[in-house]
This record gives sequence, C-alpha cells and structure tokens, in this order.
Amino acid sequence: MHTTALSNCKLFFETYAEGFQNAAPVKIVEIGSQDVNGSLRSVAPPAFEYVGVDFVVGNGVDIVLESPYSLPFEDNSVDIVLSSSCFEHSEMFWLVFLEVLRVLKPSGLFYLNAPSNGAFHRYPVDCWRFYPDSGAALITWARHNGIPAVLLESYVSRQNIDQWSDFVGVFLKDERHLGNFPARIVERFGDYTNGTRHGHEGFLNPSTLPEDLAKLITIKQVLNNEIRVP
Repeated sequence: MHTTALSNCKLFFETYAEGFQNAAPVKIVEIGSQDVNGSLRSVAPPAFEYVGVDFVVGNGVDIVLESPYSLPFEDNSVDIVLSSSCFEHSEMFWLVFLEVLRVLKPSGLFYLNAPSNGAFHRYPVDCWRFYPDSGAALITWARHNGIPAVLLESYVSRQNIDQWSDFVGVFLKDERHLGNFPARIVERFGDYTNGTRHGHEGFLNPSTLPEDLAKLITIKQVLNNEIRVP
C-alpha cells in the first residue's frame, strides 16, 4: 500500500460516506484486500460492515475468491465496492467492472484507484495503466451493457514520496441517485491533474504530461541552464 493509495481512499470516505446516512447497515466490499503495508479498512467508517476479498489467504482477507471474474455476492446487495492497486493486475478488468456493477445497489458507489504510471510489477501479471479518459471509457462500457452508470468524478493524484501517480474514479451505478452525492473530492482537494466532475465539461487542472515526464523535462532544463531554480 503506497502513501497516496491510502490518502485518496480517506478522501473518498470523507466526501461520500454522508450519502449513506439513511442506509443502515452499509456494506463495503474491497477487491484485493490483503493488508500489505497498510489497509483501506483503516480509513473506512467503523460503523460500516467491511468485507475484504482477495485471491490468496492473508491479513485483511475475509473471503478467498475462486474466480477473478465472479464476486460471491447477490445482485444489488452492496453499498460500496473499493478497488485499489488491483485493476492493473486483472487481464480483463472490464469484466470485473461489470461484476462490480452487478453486486452494487442502484445507489451504490464504486471507488477505483489504479496506477497511471509506475514500474512494471507482476502480481502475478501487470497489464494496464489508467489515463484520464479511463473513467469515461468504463462508463461507455457500462452503458453498452445496459447499465445507467455515471462517473461522478476522476483525477490523477500527484506523487507523494514514491513513484506512483494514481488514477482515481468514483462511479455511481444508477444515475437516478445522483442527488444522494452532491459533494466531490476535487472540490476539497487540489493536488491532482486532469480531474473530471460530473456536469463539468473538460478537465480540471489539465496537463498533457505525466508527472514523471514533466519532472524529467524540468531537470533537463535546469542542467542545460534553460531555467534557474530559485
């Protein structure tokens, strides 16, 4: 668990937990829940029911999955699904996304955190990176399958100590429940690029360069005396 993976999820709960105040008990399912240097469970509201699923036995794992593309939950039975640093390791993450939407209640949310950069790291494979348009593409896929999902917001968070720039997306299963969630992370947090917000056209804090490349260009300019460091 890297630093921003934990802080981004904390922001998610601080922003969206209030939308479930009339839904008790609230059930959370985390995909890829093994506690490795930290757990999202630690930032979840303690009153919420929390179920961690993973492919291996480990700390923080309540259910070991038999298939990466099948969640052992009934249709429309879960309030929140979390996935952090997991989708990049799924060979067919779009099938996992449909399975997430299947188990979510119509008013349910899916929180996705996946790398937008970073080193090749197999667990057991490493297949994908998520760019700013990835959230909108997943909504296109949901609509193609007859699910009226919406992307409430997305952004790419800046690095903190480590190498990772995280793509974060918050998805609502059914657009008819938009009124349940008026607040957005991007309204309270500014350390990101290429943010989106439902109802807003274009990107917030747009950037065409990934953070790694922007840093390399700046270093090169300093070394070539093209710019001076104050």
